[in-house]
Amino acid sequence: MSKHLVPLLLAILAAPAAAEEVEFHPFDPAKAEIGRLLFYDPILSGNRNISCGTCHHHKTFSADALSLGIGEGGAGVGPERTAGTGDDAIRKRVPRHAPALWNVGATEFETFFHDGRVSVSPHYEVGYDTPAEEWLPEGLPNILAVQALFPMVAQFEMAGNPRENEVAGAVHDRVDYAWPILAKRVRTIPAYGEMFVRTFREIEAPEDVQIVHIAVALADFMGSEWRSLDSPYDLGTMDAAARRGGILFRDKGCATCHSGPLFTDHGFHAIGLPPFGPGRTRRFDPTARDVGRMAETDDLADAYRFRTPSLRNVALTAPYGHNGAYPTLEGIVRHHADPAAALAAWTPDLAKLPAAPWLEAVDFVIHQDAREMARVAATIDLAPVPLSDAEVADLVAFLGALTGGASRHGRLGRPDAVPSGLPVD
Repeated sequence: MSKHLVPLLLAILAAPAAAEEVEFHPFDPAKAEIGRLLFYDPILSGNRNISCGTCHHHKTFSADALSLGIGEGGAGVGPERTAGTGDDAIRKRVPRHAPALWNVGATEFETFFHDGRVSVSPHYEVGYDTPAEEWLPEGLPNILAVQALFPMVAQFEMAGNPRENEVAGAVHDRVDYAWPILAKRVRTIPAYGEMFVRTFREIEAPEDVQIVHIAVALADFMGSEWRSLDSPYDLGTMDAAARRGGILFRDKGCATCHSGPLFTDHGFHAIGLPPFGPGRTRRFDPTARDVGRMAETDDLADAYRFRTPSLRNVALTAPYGHNGAYPTLEGIVRHHADPAAALAAWTPDLAKLPAAPWLEAVDFVIHQDAREMARVAATIDLAPVPLSDAEVADLVAFLGALTGGASRHGRLGRPDAVPSGLPVD
């Protein structure tokens, strides 16, 4: 029996103490307050039109409620977000689903992003393997601070397109060239400059503020804002259906990958989710595909494998899968029960994609590539597991019992205004 299954069984049958089992990185409340403002401030985007909070909003429980996100150029938040118009119309959907941020400050997280492209590693002599390679700034205290750097320099998320702004232009040359530009934007806003001087001991004047300080503030906010370990599962108040579902969760093998108090092994698995959207392509990819972890490791054994998500608050953060392929918990549970059959039966109407007629030719083009679809199906790691309708319902009830109480709304919440004076989504 896996070392994770024994504590899980005990947790199902008795009131667990998950909060005592999870260790978090320490945070400074004053730095977290700066991070809260920066998280919702569009000043960190190339065109000053999107913030971290746009796709990880309190309104949608730290996710965005879309299958594939609408990054810079769009308007609105959550299910109401649109793809923009005219010159502001998006050129590409964000290739993957925006993950929820629950408990990301836990020290057990050593990889981030669906493909693990940010990970703790001895590579490049900076302690982390990232898209910045050896150009990662020094002084980042933990992997959450490292992760915070990359959405703001991603073209279709926050940076914008080359020749649109100086940030995107710098990223086009080399990723680390953009961070000093963003740091200068922040420190030259008097309110931010004063807060950094007051809060960081090593900062004597606003001109000392660097991107590392911004990343630390963002990490202290994210790591403290979305801690959630107060669910019925934690409190021992699950109803009968959830208790039955918890036993099924163990007996049907769900806990093999969704293990531990955060319900993730932090590993990478191929479960045959139906591909769609622009794909996270590499320069030599011939089609709009997403090969998952393999794109980072260049190892064929990693093809179509994606990081196991935590299941905390999963009932609040639909749709599900690395590309948001399923709008309901029932759908993703049934997919896990028989991935090959579910892949074959999946239909595009299940994807929640804001209308963008100019992108429709690409949205589902991958389904016309019989060889690529066959490759996705051939790599599935999960064997079929028979589930009755009643068992599916009990599993869904158990997943619902992982929903936090007051914690679901965050600790500080969304600010009404930010020092840049830009609109807050």
